[in-house]
Order: sequence, then structure tokens, then C-alpha cells
Amino acid sequence: MAATFKVLAHLLTYPTAELQAAAGELKAALAGDGLVPEPDLSAVCGLIDRMAADDLWDLQERYVFLFDRTRSLSLHLFEHVHGESRDRGQAMVDLQALYGRHGLAIEAKELPDFLPLFLEFLSTLPVDEARSLLAEPMSIIAAVGERLRRRNSAYAVVFRAIEAVSRGKPSREDLSALLAAPDDDADDLEALDRAWEDRPVSFGPGAAAGDGCPKAASLLARMDDTARGPAPRRTAP
Repeated sequence: MAATFKVLAHLLTYPTAELQAAAGELKAALAGDGLVPEPDLSAVCGLIDRMAADDLWDLQERYVFLFDRTRSLSLHLFEHVHGESRDRGQAMVDLQALYGRHGLAIEAKELPDFLPLFLEFLSTLPVDEARSLLAEPMSIIAAVGERLRRRNSAYAVVFRAIEAVSRGKPSREDLSALLAAPDDDADDLEALDRAWEDRPVSFGPGAAAGDGCPKAASLLARMDDTARGPAPRRTAP
């Protein structure tokens, strides 16, 4: 088990004064694990320092602008493959069941596909298993990271670190399909309304058949295969 996954989760949650005050502990945990390679480690530590020094109100406003008001930057993984369709609901039920099979009881109000919650789950697993599971949704994670990079957002360094830690590579085909979808402008309210009415992104085998995107189901099946086997009972911290 590694604290790195939990640190990265904290950096992608709504900023608080407690997060700012824990800057030193967060950097120490990253350095202690040694999972984030240079120069990604320096970049993430630089972000932690900036977050600790910035005005909290500005940090919170920036977070909401990026992740809450911009659908293409959503931190809910299945949002990018299922949108608000019924298929997403089933995918989240399956993901919560995966958590449950590892003894993780979700007490948070967030949905199971919330990336920081997924990272918290990974922090309860052996490092090799956590890396394997993290590699499965890497195309989605890489797409959000690339959109942040194009915006020159400081949060892009967190996504680079996640990719580096996982050692997984996104599917070129899936990444291209995700990046081909509209990238929302949080200031364009009319465009945002249209985006929420759009059909979810479809890619991969069977997408053209009109029977819904199979990506989340396939992703979960691979995750389940990776995680299969007896696991000790754990509870969320």
C-alpha cells in the first residue's frame, strides 16, 4: 500500500484550508514512497506549494470552474464514456461492487467513478495491484490531462504523475476518440447546455451498432480480472 495514491486524490478534491495546511505532509509522503519519478515529483510538489500559498477562495473558484462546470474535464470517469445514460448507472453499480469485494465501504457522498475516490481505493491495495487497476482507465485520465495541459492548468501535473505512477499507456485509438469530443468552455453557458444534451462519446468495438458504448463494461471486466483473488478485509480511512 502507498500513500501516493491518496495524496494525488487529495490534490484533485475541492480545496480546503486543511489541504493547504497539510502541504508539508503531502510532499513528504510522495517523497517517501518514491513512486512519482522526477521531474513529475518536482512539478507536483511545486503545485502543492502554490496551493498552500494561494488564496483559498481563488483555489476553490478555479476548481469549480474546471471540474464542476466543464463536462469535458469531469473527474467522474464514466461520464466520458456513458454521459448520463442508464449504462453509466450500471457501470457504477459494478464498480461499487468491485470496491465491496475488496472490503472497502464507501461512506463518501461521491459517486463510485469519481477519480479521487478511485485513487483512495487504490491506496488500500498492494502497489503492483493498484498500478494495474489504475492503468485500465488510463485513456480517460490521459484525455482529461491533455485538455488541462492545453488550458495551461496547473492541475495537468497531477495527471502526468498519475500516468507515471501507473506505468500504463493509454490506447491511442481510445484517446483520439475522447479528444475528438467537444472541449467545453465553462464561460459559454449555451454551449454547456448543448453539451449536456449530447449523446455520450462512443468508441471501440460495437460502438457503431448503436447499442451503447461498451467501454466501461469492458474496463470493469479487466479491472475485475486484475483484482480477482482473495483480498483482506479493509475499510476506508
